[in-house]
Amino acid sequence: MNWRKIEEFFFKTLMIGATLIVIASLVLILATIVVKGAKAMNWDMLTKTPEGGFYLGKEGGVLNAIAGSFYLAGGATVMAMVLSGPIAIYLNIYARKRSKTAEFVRFSLDVLWGVPSIVYGAFGLTIMLYFGMKASLLAGMITVALLELPMMARAMDEVLRMVPHDLKDASYCLGANKLETSLRVIVRQTLPALMTGVLLAFGRGIGDAASVLFTAGFTDYIPDSLFGPAATLPLAIFFQLQTPIPEVQDRGYASALILTMIILAISLVVRLLTRWFDRNSV
Repeated sequence: MNWRKIEEFFFKTLMIGATLIVIASLVLILATIVVKGAKAMNWDMLTKTPEGGFYLGKEGGVLNAIAGSFYLAGGATVMAMVLSGPIAIYLNIYARKRSKTAEFVRFSLDVLWGVPSIVYGAFGLTIMLYFGMKASLLAGMITVALLELPMMARAMDEVLRMVPHDLKDASYCLGANKLETSLRVIVRQTLPALMTGVLLAFGRGIGDAASVLFTAGFTDYIPDSLFGPAATLPLAIFFQLQTPIPEVQDRGYASALILTMIILAISLVVRLLTRWFDRNSV
């Protein structure tokens, strides 16, 4: 018997099987939310806020949750980006090669990346109680920003690590200092890939429920203040699927379909940016 051929056949079969499982899982998830959510999907779901008795099967939509999700995830992403950018630049420009501090920062970010989102929610609740804050859009933004920070910072770090050293050296030889090299050369060269990391973090933030369960609250109205509660699509789905009323459950699947389409659109933009970066990188 040719054991090499058997071994190759076994692992090839294993790889094909794993690929088919991933594809089948995606198809089944999409089919479930499309089939169950399509009958409840209408223009009112996208353009109206919940009206009286919405969670009992009466009129209304989830515009409050759609707007709240974008407000919360958008604000959190900006906060995370303000912190992630300097961290990534420090690790790749200012920190010395094989710096123990840089390695510790990367290790810490990796650990934080693996922390469950419910832990971030509990931490956010503790901070809220300490400062006497109520559940609000601002509290949700801060919590989700902490959730997105390690993912975004590590993504930016890996992008900046791929920049050729010759490009940095050429900038230094022309008289640029480290800050000028960072902003005018490296960031400009890697901007599409950096935006990919930002959008991936935004996608995680807009789809997370556990981190905002204790911090953002919930309301049937579109948020008009940072200090008021905000609804999000994940929590809207959670509350709608909990009800025993079939019409409301169908709306929960319709809300899941809306959220999935948002995530799909973000993924497509990420793919386009990645291709653009691959074509235009040095």
